[in-house]
Amino acid sequence: MIGNFIQKRRLGFIICLFLAASSLLVFYQSTQHDFVNYDDELYVTENPNVNVGVTLEGIAWAFTTGHGANWHPLTWLSHMLDSELYGLNPMGHHWTNLQIHIANTILLFLFFNWVTGALWRSGLVAAFFALHPLHVQSVAWVAERKDVLCAFFWILSMWAYAGYVLHPNKKYYLLLIIFFVLGLLAKPMIVTLPFVLLLLDFWPLSRFQSKNDKSQMPGIQTVVKLILEKIPLFILSAGSCVITFFVQKHGGAVASIVALPLKARIANAFVSYISYIEKMICPVNLSIFYPQQKWPFAQVLFFGLLLVGLSALVVRMSRKFSYMFTGWFWFLGTLVPVIGFVQVGSQSMADRYTYIPLIGLFIIIAWGLSDISARTRGRRIAAAVFSGVILIFFMICSWIQVHYWQNGITLFMHAIESTHSNSTAHYELAHALYKYGKYDKAVIHFTRAFQINPKFGAAHNKLGVTLARMGNLNDAIYHHKEALRINPKNPKAHNNLGNALAQKGYVQKAIYHFKKALEIKPDYAGAYYNLGKISANLGKIDEAVHYYQNALHYKPNMEQALYNLSMIFACNEDEKYRNGPEAIRMAKRLCKITRYNQPLPLDALAAAYAETKEFDKAVITAQKAFKTALLYGSGDLTSGLKQRLELYKTGHSCRQSLPEKM
Repeated sequence: MIGNFIQKRRLGFIICLFLAASSLLVFYQSTQHDFVNYDDELYVTENPNVNVGVTLEGIAWAFTTGHGANWHPLTWLSHMLDSELYGLNPMGHHWTNLQIHIANTILLFLFFNWVTGALWRSGLVAAFFALHPLHVQSVAWVAERKDVLCAFFWILSMWAYAGYVLHPNKKYYLLLIIFFVLGLLAKPMIVTLPFVLLLLDFWPLSRFQSKNDKSQMPGIQTVVKLILEKIPLFILSAGSCVITFFVQKHGGAVASIVALPLKARIANAFVSYISYIEKMICPVNLSIFYPQQKWPFAQVLFFGLLLVGLSALVVRMSRKFSYMFTGWFWFLGTLVPVIGFVQVGSQSMADRYTYIPLIGLFIIIAWGLSDISARTRGRRIAAAVFSGVILIFFMICSWIQVHYWQNGITLFMHAIESTHSNSTAHYELAHALYKYGKYDKAVIHFTRAFQINPKFGAAHNKLGVTLARMGNLNDAIYHHKEALRINPKNPKAHNNLGNALAQKGYVQKAIYHFKKALEIKPDYAGAYYNLGKISANLGKIDEAVHYYQNALHYKPNMEQALYNLSMIFACNEDEKYRNGPEAIRMAKRLCKITRYNQPLPLDALAAAYAETKEFDKAVITAQKAFKTALLYGSGDLTSGLKQRLELYKTGHSCRQSLPEKM
């Protein structure tokens, strides 16, 4: 008996090692990859509340913001901690995702092994979870930290619940509540957990069955008791759903729901359920984005009837094979928030949505294989070989899929190859090409995006920005106007049109469009900044200060506004605008954001020190700015910094009528 226990412990340890090692083998390459331009900018690289690291202001922002049409403060705090530890080095951010995924895998194995006692079947479920290609998106994508983090607390919640069931104690239930709340703070997808706990009551915890007669169906009192037991969790789920709905409505994400008729959403849901099963079995042509399609009625009807038929079959077989009921309805139920009925966004489905739901199907496969092979030794060997082949196949497919996540260019090129008429993939590929300075190729794909979708105003707008960067201002203005023709209330298009007009010298027209952007979006920091820049260039310093301060009110970490305003306060020729202490405060904030390794923020801080007569600090800071500027190789920049350094050495402050552009 003791020997048996020790052997199982050793085997369990070996399985944990295999799960960790195989996950590392498949996903380690992701730690060498760059951020991608799809949501990583929103969550980390261009989010000044996050990329400065952990701050009191950032913590307050995390709990009060609906940024990105989401409310998940724990996810924001996780990204802030990574930024504190690793800065904007993508390796660290990817490594955190991988670590959490490995933890989830091992916890999942240990949980099922604990509640079922089925070592190998539990290990197979965890191995499928760890290595399936559909899960690559959740692990290899920094912005999907919310997926792996939410799953972490989901699995811990199941642990706490099993502890409560097997060893009834209020402490376990309190622990369940704590883990569940933390999961909700990571991603609201966990709202279906109470439903899954009811499924676990059916199998493997067997709380629905009579203690005396396992084949007897549960009485209504048992069912009601088990539901009432989870009322606190259902209340928390309902509260999370309400918060999520209002945050997404305020963020404009709900508009995509309204745009799709109910029939189209139902059709997409039926097709998506079957498509997820197909991709689980044959994980090919996976994409970061699947565009909406118009499905033939016959196909939708067939898939709908197939789902109903499979569900009826599972219910019928549930007395003999209890795990089938739990596994199947786990899969169906946990997909409900993202299957399309209440879907947010323009995608028809997403690989990342399967991170938790596929566990249900993995349960059916693992326990089903065991039942099929239980009769003879030959069958058991065949089942083991089959399982090994499948795992190797998944590992190869996942390794290839992770490879596509090197950067935005490789990712969206693959998306275009894997799907048809994918305007979003063309748009995001163009965005990535723009980011890497490949403007000619970006133009091609922005153009392709609105050729596929003539109402794609964002593609016209971004094409205008690209053309302006290439010096083709006339065509840039045309495409910004096209974006406004499609959507006259697009504040970004007004703002970018204003920029193009300003570069052409049409200052008053530019001002009109900046102000129009603010009419549509009163908290648009970029438009305030542009008005401030124009005012400063016109010598209207009072107005410039006012606009820059408004920009910083709505976007406190806006680097350009911090730089320009600190330089006005430190260097302006008119004494009434100079404010040394305020210049220092702003310049220090700017230097912290840029981690004291960019020349212009250091230049601003040196000028601010000089304004307050702290010339020793000004000289040290200016010297660092000069050394940093040498790395950038700009002659004009280093020349200006050297001149100001000489001023500080002789006890003189910086004086200029207009700030340099950052």
